[in-house]
Amino acid sequence: MKRKLLFLSAMAMLSFVNTGCMLNQYSSDPMVRMEQQLIDSENLRHAHDEWRRFWMNDQPSHLTPYRIHGGVGPASSSI
Repeated sequence: MKRKLLFLSAMAMLSFVNTGCMLNQYSSDPMVRMEQQLIDSENLRHAHDEWRRFWMNDQPSHLTPYRIHGGVGPASSSI
């Protein structure tokens, strides 16, 4: 029973380390911490833009209810 309790507590400690509970991700200095968080948020913004470009969500939509083509249409002349 004691061995099982020791094993469970060791596994709990390892899982807490992975979640950032034991070791802090950011510095304790407020200026350094702010810079680290700004860099992280900028990286996330770039990742979002890359993801949109990968799925081509940043392109204009060609799904329109109107029949549109890129060619020159018939000219309306008043002859």
